[in-house]
Amino acid sequence: MAEADRTRWDRKYASKPGGAPGWPEVFAQYVDEVPTAGQALDLACGTGSASVWLAERGLTVRGVDVSAIAIEQARRLSEGRAVSDRCRFSVGDLDDGLPPGPPVDVVLCHRFRDPRLYRAIVDRMKPGGLLAISVLSAVGAAPGIFRAATAGELDLAFADLQAIATGEGDGQAWLLARMKGDRR
Repeated sequence: MAEADRTRWDRKYASKPGGAPGWPEVFAQYVDEVPTAGQALDLACGTGSASVWLAERGLTVRGVDVSAIAIEQARRLSEGRAVSDRCRFSVGDLDDGLPPGPPVDVVLCHRFRDPRLYRAIVDRMKPGGLLAISVLSAVGAAPGIFRAATAGELDLAFADLQAIATGEGDGQAWLLARMKGDRR
């Protein structure tokens, strides 16, 4: 990611305080699919709202974001909610690939899109692991610089997974799916 992009995200997060813990609204009706134990990876975690929610649910979470300001807000949120022992946050540029680590039970990627990472995301999941991914899409919205996902992109990219639910429209595409194999 260009330094200008990193600076832009730092500026955005500096002017916007982090919110309360919460699972992304797009997946809210499927909350029962989220395990209550195991390991999670939150890509482009921002201020850690979903990471902390996952930790409060019982998972151990690694959150990664390009913005040092967002990561600091995520750390403070996890400390304030007394789950810092189950949250590890790091500044990382996902343009360089996923951070190294073991397979996980949950991968969350909310509002971040990089098709170069799709294979690595699948490879990081444990058998039975859950993927929750949402991206901005040109489907049902005016085109824009971040609305780059094409129609059917997520369904095609993650066709090897067992889809639980999928949707596309109003400028967003999303998929909730499980890695085939035993559920852990």
